[in-house]
Amino acid sequence: MSEHVTEVSDSSFEKDVLESENPVLVDFWAAWCAPCRMLAPTVEAVAEKYSSTARVVKLNVDENPSVSQRYGIKGIPTLILFKGGKEEERVVGATSKEAISRMIDKHVSAASA
Repeated sequence: MSEHVTEVSDSSFEKDVLESENPVLVDFWAAWCAPCRMLAPTVEAVAEKYSSTARVVKLNVDENPSVSQRYGIKGIPTLILFKGGKEEERVVGATSKEAISRMIDKHVSAASA
């Protein structure tokens, strides 16, 4: 992926996302999804901005059906923010860097307070 965005899978999801100390934004995506590819630079920018306070990961829904099913992913891209092992917020469809930042800010400031 990149320096700031890592790939997670069905097998690593529990450890990398649910057991993380920091909030984790999961980008559910697929290679064939045009809106997912359009959103990728935005997700990358958000990952860089929050690299010290939150994690950003991508999960390919085609390669990882178990986690996708568990969280009822029907449309992609879907962004889910996890904190303390629980889903806190969800956005379906392409969105702006500002909207994603606001979503993370609510949980990062609470985490560091």
